[in-house]
Amino acid sequence: MVIAIAGEGTAEATWQSWPAMTAWPVLGLEAGPRPPVVVAPHPDDEILGVAGLMATLGDVSLVAVTDGEASHPGSSVYTPERLAGIRRDETAEAMDRLGLGASPVVRLGQPDGGIDEAALADALAGLLGEGQWCLATWRGDGHPDHEAVGRAAAEACARTGARLLEYPIWTWHWASPGDSRVPWERARRVPLSPEVLAAKQAAIEAFPSQIHPLGPDPADAAILPPHVLARFARPFEVVLA
Repeated sequence: MVIAIAGEGTAEATWQSWPAMTAWPVLGLEAGPRPPVVVAPHPDDEILGVAGLMATLGDVSLVAVTDGEASHPGSSVYTPERLAGIRRDETAEAMDRLGLGASPVVRLGQPDGGIDEAALADALAGLLGEGQWCLATWRGDGHPDHEAVGRAAAEACARTGARLLEYPIWTWHWASPGDSRVPWERARRVPLSPEVLAAKQAAIEAFPSQIHPLGPDPADAAILPPHVLARFARPFEVVLA
């Protein structure tokens, strides 16, 4: 369900006024026998979507599928190779800010914009076990890499008996309250304490390459401007269980 992501999308105030947002069941935090595996299509997806949950659990493994080198095609400031290095460093800093600097990170180095689903499913299946949590971007999120990661994670969980929890990112942009394309019946809330929310915001700020322009050229514009970031400043996160 790849969707063109353009404009400012659904305003956060619209989401906040939807009564369902406060009515969804709270996710139980019994995370299984082994630390959860968090799968990020690009550096920052995991921070936007589930940084608070990661910090609350306190023990996770991160799978970085790509290095996000294609975030600014045509940039006049950085080459894709340089961007990849910057974004790897940003992830490390963000994890430190969450208190997760010692967490293992598996970097697969798949191409940004060209994820190999079969290879990813195999890699994830080798990391997951029965009952273990796997947090991955939602299969219907609208971004091709996010959807590929979600499908691969679903396949790996089906093989291993791991529990899949999907986190939406761009859904909050293109969808609207009650949108029939979203399986809201699967939504679960993850309440964030003030301390965890502050840590999440600090972790998001560890990605200047994404939240600030790289330069004056339109190709170097911020990927995550304020109206996007507002959706990830809530005192709760949402996963699809």
